[in-house]
Amino acid sequence: MRHAFKSGHAKNKRFLHHHGAAASFFRKICQRDAIRLSIAMPGRNWGIIVAVGALFLAGCGTVSPPQQQLKNTSRSFTTIVVDAGHGGRDSGAYRRYGPPEKTVTLDVATRLSRKLRESQFNVVMTRTNDVFISLDTRVDIENSTPNSVFVSIHFNDSRRRGVKGFETYYRSPYAAELAQNIQNRLCSIKGAVNRGVHTADYRVVRKAIYPAVLVECGYLSNRSEGHEARNGDYRELLADRIAQAIVEQRHGPGVYHAPAPAVVSQEPPPPPAQQQKRKPVLAPPGEGPGLAPPTLTGH
Repeated sequence: MRHAFKSGHAKNKRFLHHHGAAASFFRKICQRDAIRLSIAMPGRNWGIIVAVGALFLAGCGTVSPPQQQLKNTSRSFTTIVVDAGHGGRDSGAYRRYGPPEKTVTLDVATRLSRKLRESQFNVVMTRTNDVFISLDTRVDIENSTPNSVFVSIHFNDSRRRGVKGFETYYRSPYAAELAQNIQNRLCSIKGAVNRGVHTADYRVVRKAIYPAVLVECGYLSNRSEGHEARNGDYRELLADRIAQAIVEQRHGPGVYHAPAPAVVSQEPPPPPAQQQKRKPVLAPPGEGPGLAPPTLTGH
């Protein structure tokens, strides 16, 4: 079981790791051409039946693309879609050691985008400021960008404060090499803890046509990694290692030359609640990388 308790997706991770057979069963139901259910039950139970049916229909909209639709651009891509996780009303992980996840993901994504442009790639960002972007909109952006790969930036969270380290996730087999390269480069940072590369059912990687990875850049719930996330030089280092992995994935090892660091805010601005010296109020549960909040399940 992964120690992930970021707002909104902890239940999703626990379900995927402990109920894989059930999840597979539901996906198979959605993929059938026709479903016939003949159930004889008392009338008072029909409300439950209707509710379960609605859940099945909602799940059908998130089935991954058929294998034949997947495109292998892992060695030919000219564009990178850089996704800053969370945003707007979805703060993501929010711990006292680190800044809100939505703030540092945007900062790292902005630095990464600059480095990739300076390495002569086209870059599309799913968001460039503090706005909420639904998961399906992010998927639409990645799938409508030809000859691309998708890199989603996140930070992790756990109830166990001692948990730390980097993790990288993917779904398409064509994204496995990119995920491993990014993980290797991040783990070359001094003191890094390697928590591995894993397949996952996060919507932004599951529904992707092109190779897509989701990078967890450390645990904001951990004292040391949370403090590091506040440091602009460290976020610059994270962006640099991810950029190096992407460039080398396309052109081979030894070709990446780190651009000069840009002048970017060294410390993410504190939220208004902190500026007024009030106890921070947690934002409502957000999407996480793979689970939409209840109010958005129809998207």
